[in-house]
Amino acid sequence: MLQALPSSPSIGRENRESASELKFLVSRPVAEQVRAWSRTNLMPDPHGSGEATDAYRITSLYFDTEQFDVFHRRGSFGRSKFRIRRYGDDENLFLERKLRTAQMLTKRRSLVAAAQLALLTRPQTNGPWDGAWYHRRLLLRQLKPVCQISYHRTARLLMTEAGPVRLTLDENIQALPAEKIEICSMTAREPLLKDEIVMEVKFRRELPLAIKVLLENFALLPTKFSKYRLAAVKLGLVDTSDQSNQSTSPAKTDA
Repeated sequence: MLQALPSSPSIGRENRESASELKFLVSRPVAEQVRAWSRTNLMPDPHGSGEATDAYRITSLYFDTEQFDVFHRRGSFGRSKFRIRRYGDDENLFLERKLRTAQMLTKRRSLVAAAQLALLTRPQTNGPWDGAWYHRRLLLRQLKPVCQISYHRTARLLMTEAGPVRLTLDENIQALPAEKIEICSMTAREPLLKDEIVMEVKFRRELPLAIKVLLENFALLPTKFSKYRLAAVKLGLVDTSDQSNQSTSPAKTDA
């Protein structure tokens, strides 16, 4: 029997999650079939909206150094990613750090009011508040905002004996350069991916049989993909003329 589980737009003040993650770039026709299957076999995200109550918009502000060490995966910058995330038009935002190891993705995040983002612009941490840990790391790693990314997500959930499983489809991915620590309105922009949709599967211990069969039926193979790296290239924020750098094509980037 399917059971509800907490979704990404958590209402908790701070949480830390660990999970394995698989990413796929799928054609739009295949994505529509996967969406139909998930709406038949999985539960909708409890925070979703729309006719199927499983959709919402995500907007994220990404950080990097002046030398784009995160993009180029230099040292420890290649394992962590810092961003500020908004779900829909919520006035509260998540300060997030994603830390990736060879086999596991760990996320730490805190919920703060949009007005508190101004505290992140100060040259030193300012007292005990929920975003103090995040502010310290921005200062220590000399991170600054570089781009904002927005997209539409369909999210379906499943609880198994092995733990929660989450399947998402992200489309209409748009991006713009950013210089300030704020989430601004996204005007209509050309999607970064026109013919493909990003599918993600997150799970704790192992994939359930139903998901394995889904992947086999559509011959879906996981790939490495990063919305941030794709946006940085498309927006011309990084110089990719140096062929000694790793490929920045969507199918060959890290999450």
